[in-house]
Amino acid sequence: MNFTLNILGTASALPTVNRYPSAQVLDVRGRLFLIDCGEGVQMQIRRQRLSILKIDTIFITHLHGDHTFGIYGLLSTMSMLGRTAPLHIYAPEAFGKILSDFMASFGDGFRFEPVHHTVSAREPVKIFETRSLEVLAFPLRHRIETYGYLFREKTPMQNVRKDAIARFGLGLAEIGTLKRGEDVHREDGTVILNSEAAYKPYEPRSFAYCGDTAPFPELSGWVKGVDLLYHEATFPREYESLARATFHSTTLQAATCAKDAGVRKLVAGHYSSRFPDISFYLDEMKEIFPETVLGKEGMKIEIPFVSNPC
Repeated sequence: MNFTLNILGTASALPTVNRYPSAQVLDVRGRLFLIDCGEGVQMQIRRQRLSILKIDTIFITHLHGDHTFGIYGLLSTMSMLGRTAPLHIYAPEAFGKILSDFMASFGDGFRFEPVHHTVSAREPVKIFETRSLEVLAFPLRHRIETYGYLFREKTPMQNVRKDAIARFGLGLAEIGTLKRGEDVHREDGTVILNSEAAYKPYEPRSFAYCGDTAPFPELSGWVKGVDLLYHEATFPREYESLARATFHSTTLQAATCAKDAGVRKLVAGHYSSRFPDISFYLDEMKEIFPETVLGKEGMKIEIPFVSNPC
């Protein structure tokens, strides 16, 4: 039951020789979710041996070109490869015109329908779910309408301990109550505590994607406790004034958000093209949040599956 982040691009507005514009693929139990779609995304997908046709859903943070220019080639390639299933794309409202213009000019012969779902939120709101996963959108602070996304597994049903069934003489209805995480209350006043008779089979995993954004107080609360946080770190700390002017974050601001949120691991990206070598970014970030890694093209980060003993 994998939960794997595949990093396709870490550049900011200007790509460099070794960095592609923003894009990531989150693989959750074999379902592929594309987050942002910068130029060259389909080449990066192939390079990392992922399947273009298995892209399940796309989530776009905002409509700056370094986050969207790859959508045109990707949709065309999906058509040429014979996709027939609808492709659901979650993006700000203005993406609707971009998509309709593209389909009017290049969509002739498409056998699948790209479906735009408008994202709009003033605080975290659920926009997508499957049986085991839910995705929340939340506003970021950038020059245009921009959203972050939180992917988290749903809390599983409790497992009832086999010894508890015999010990308490549990009936089917009582077993159902325990599986829902509730205590059992019997007519004679007996209470069977859920903690004594059931347990959570595994720990739900979570990933938050905070693309282009200036720091703001609410963000750390919205991504609190996630297993993995992606946070843009466009500039090093001495460029704070430029970060403020462009509504981006510095290394220290990204690391501070991770620390305040109490996340388990931080991965950085969206590096300024001013710095061909960004290794010093890591030193700056680890001063505040030691569990930091610098994202790079081709990197895979697995959030491990942790089962609980019965």
